[in-house]
Amino acid sequence: MKIDKFFQLFVVKEKKFYPLYISQTENVVLAAEELKRLFLESNYELQRESYRKIKEIETKGDQITARIYEELNKTFVTPFDREDIHILASRIDTFLDFIHDSGRKLVMYKPSSPAKDLITIVDLILEDARLVAEIAKELENLTKRDNEIIHKCKKIKDIEHKVDELYEEYNTFLFQNEKDAIELVKNKNIVQSLEDATDKAKEIADSIRSIIVKLA
Repeated sequence: MKIDKFFQLFVVKEKKFYPLYISQTENVVLAAEELKRLFLESNYELQRESYRKIKEIETKGDQITARIYEELNKTFVTPFDREDIHILASRIDTFLDFIHDSGRKLVMYKPSSPAKDLITIVDLILEDARLVAEIAKELENLTKRDNEIIHKCKKIKDIEHKVDELYEEYNTFLFQNEKDAIELVKNKNIVQSLEDATDKAKEIADSIRSIIVKLA
């Protein structure tokens, strides 16, 4: 065992970040659940209401993220690398931002094609959000539950690959069948935001795996 890691065993590390990450990721799950309701809804006014809720959730997420940064500035001994604490919080916040952006674009563009055509991707975003929330609850036991956590990180990576395939299939269908150029652009931008959201979830998984390697 390296000498610095030996001494770390005797240092009491600040645990206040764990509940903040849990709150941050549970908030993301709420946004993803509301995004699914939005994409399943055909009534435009009800879509707007769902988007309003997502916007409120996103605002709350910004507040939680800011709290993590504030606590980081005040904390001397952190549970893992200070930069990693910042990066993880930032990536979770960015995942939420892209969920919000997907809902915003749907409501803003009002595409003529049914939003539920994209529900498979939305379901996978929700699965990503739930996996991230499950991982957040295990952060305090990162070294003890590393195999289980890495397995969940792999599932997030698999989702990203699956959504890449769905994204390509949807765009192929879109360019072959949509004759209205404006509608084509609308739908392309919406599916792009959805695909970007799963990319951001994968970046969270990448951060977690990097932290595990450093703690090993």
